[in-house]
Amino acid sequence: MTDRTIDGAPPEWRDVRLPTARRVDALVAAMTLEEKLAQLVGVWVGADPAGGAVAPHQSNLTADRVVWSDVIASGLGQLTRPFGTRPVPPVAGARSLAHAQEQVVAASRFGIPALVHEECLTGFAAWQATAYPAPPAWGASFDPALVAEMAEAIGKSLRSVGVHQGLAPVLDVTRDYRWGRTEETIGEDPYLVGTVGTAYVHGLEGAGVVATLKHFAGYSASRAGRNLAPVAIGARELADVVLPPFEMAVRDGRVRSVMNSYSEIDGVPTAADADLLTGLLRDTWGFDGTVVADYFSVKFLQTLHGIAADEGEAAGLALAAGIDVELPTGRCFGEPLRRAVDRGDVDEALVDRALRRVLAQKVDLGLLDPDWSALPADVDDVELDTPESREIALRLARESVVLLANDGVLPLRPGARVAVVGPLADDPMALLGCYSFPAHIGVHYPDSGLGLEIPTVLSALRDALGPVAHARGCEVRSDEADFTEAVAVAADADVCVVAVGDLAGLFGGGTSGEGCDATALVLPGAQEALVRAVAATGTPVVLLLITGRPYAIGDLADSCAAVVQTFFPGQLGGQAIADVLTGVVSPSGRLPVSVPADPSGQPGTYLSAPLGLRTEVSTVDPTPAFPFGHGLGYGTFTWSPVRVSSPTWAADGEVELDLEVSNPGDRAGADVVQLYLHDPVAQVTRPAVRLVGYARVPLDPGRAARVAFRVSADVTSFTGRDGRRIVEPGAVRLLVSRSSADAHAEVDLELTGPLRVVDHTRRLTTAVVVTAVEPEVVGA
Repeated sequence: MTDRTIDGAPPEWRDVRLPTARRVDALVAAMTLEEKLAQLVGVWVGADPAGGAVAPHQSNLTADRVVWSDVIASGLGQLTRPFGTRPVPPVAGARSLAHAQEQVVAASRFGIPALVHEECLTGFAAWQATAYPAPPAWGASFDPALVAEMAEAIGKSLRSVGVHQGLAPVLDVTRDYRWGRTEETIGEDPYLVGTVGTAYVHGLEGAGVVATLKHFAGYSASRAGRNLAPVAIGARELADVVLPPFEMAVRDGRVRSVMNSYSEIDGVPTAADADLLTGLLRDTWGFDGTVVADYFSVKFLQTLHGIAADEGEAAGLALAAGIDVELPTGRCFGEPLRRAVDRGDVDEALVDRALRRVLAQKVDLGLLDPDWSALPADVDDVELDTPESREIALRLARESVVLLANDGVLPLRPGARVAVVGPLADDPMALLGCYSFPAHIGVHYPDSGLGLEIPTVLSALRDALGPVAHARGCEVRSDEADFTEAVAVAADADVCVVAVGDLAGLFGGGTSGEGCDATALVLPGAQEALVRAVAATGTPVVLLLITGRPYAIGDLADSCAAVVQTFFPGQLGGQAIADVLTGVVSPSGRLPVSVPADPSGQPGTYLSAPLGLRTEVSTVDPTPAFPFGHGLGYGTFTWSPVRVSSPTWAADGEVELDLEVSNPGDRAGADVVQLYLHDPVAQVTRPAVRLVGYARVPLDPGRAARVAFRVSADVTSFTGRDGRRIVEPGAVRLLVSRSSADAHAEVDLELTGPLRVVDHTRRLTTAVVVTAVEPEVVGA
């Protein structure tokens, strides 16, 4: 780094011996308003408005010609997605980015590098980078440790090419399966979303990359599951369902960045909601990182929400609410905000507040240190799709496969004549979520290829079984189809795998993904008819669902010998599916979302108060075909009776439960012990059950493990009538379960003591310890 000096001595902001706050204060005091504002914006130099814009509204917001020398003259806050805009070979991209950083440093008085951010939800969204399973697959694994391992690998790949911030994880809790971005959510339960999402944060941050929580808050609760639609929820649902995952990642994950939601809640867009972005996030939860704007959301306060008359007013509203950085480009926080400050419409103190947060993060990342280098170490050896990353992707994909039903047809018996039909059987894109590079960007550059080896389900099954008959049957998005070949292939087989579901895309470019919302939870196109036509042959059917959301499969499942659910399992998903179908591994995934029986019961998840369940006063039955947490294996694990430390539970104390889980069979596998809470009498209606703990228990044949839960009374808390979070004494029930609808043991307890008001310092999670039981005492 070229070091600026003051009277021959390095300036204070370069002095690594000084506290961060002092280094930041020295910079703020020396900066002009233009230099301050330059640190609060990004620039998307790689965007091409003329061809294949990433999102609607982008072309009219980035169409102004960008003169690079002008953009960086006063400094620059962030560089937006230099790898995630077009196919760029990793080494060439890293060298190009380093050259750009050198120009940024040389152009301004203070020589401050830009912070570089990229998307990383299903892996680094760059050409030739490993494509991991989508977030519902993380939830299906019930394995936070493996998700943390994946996130750490993603973080290392980002750091290896000079990227500092990743725009993940998504902590929106699924509320309506019709929402296209369901594929970006971890699941429909806030405890599962929070624990798995916080694990992702630990992994990414542990690799030295700033994790970014999305989308704060309420985005997934939009009306009718429509993207960017208004959110109509009460304060209690917001507090008890939507916010807990974010709180967990802020408090337990120590995340360093948060991105606002596009939504409005009760008429207030979150990009302009000071109560949410400052009052709750910072003043209550203690968040001290940066809040970055979701792309164009500051401008949207004017153009879509209609609460600002112009760009300067939009900037003032966002800045006052607590947004520190405008992304992807400085449309409002640049010249419009400068004019608003000059007029006195916006207090410069608000600019300084955001600036201090931005600069503190750059200091913490080492960007202001004298030895900072634009070029990453070992740049010529950079590889973004390594054997190690592929091994993690395969393990996670295997753990995420959910066996919903099986009459014994699985695993496929050796020598069986197997047919594979369906539009997703031989399509590598069927395995990828919408934020993978091939689906998000690569589709606009077909001549560049996928950049990855992605074995399809068909190719993986052929590798495992030898010759396998195949017919496509229909297209994913077409209602017109000729099933003649598919029916013939199926009729001539001993078993037929029918691979159907979604293709991810953006804004109508797929059946799942951002802007690809569904009007009904029916398999797209003619796929349901294909399944029925194949099942009518009498050949046993394995219904293989590769989707971004759950679909209502009710009686369709009844016509099949087995049902397997996957959620965009990534580039090694085809192999993982084949491994499960052929018995190389036993399925161990559990549903992170319920699978509806009938599309008429929506919207609704398992987190329903009694009147949200089946009743005699409505002809609509919302009971799912397969409940949250459900999943089968090829063996049968046995569970011992549950022991409890005491029948009473102090309202400010803990209770302990434990049981032994054994694998008496001859096949290795894993079970998931789930702990649910039922509150039979409360001052407000409560969900019939809700998840408060879980443990994934992998066991070799003949082995056992003891699972011990230590449950704080704090996890029973909820928002009471007066809006305060309380632990209410009285009867409660803990259910040690195989799913939300399959309790192994019900433990009735009495919460004793006075009603407690709890706050953000409460315990958020249940402690769980899994201990191997020595073979000689198995069953004791």
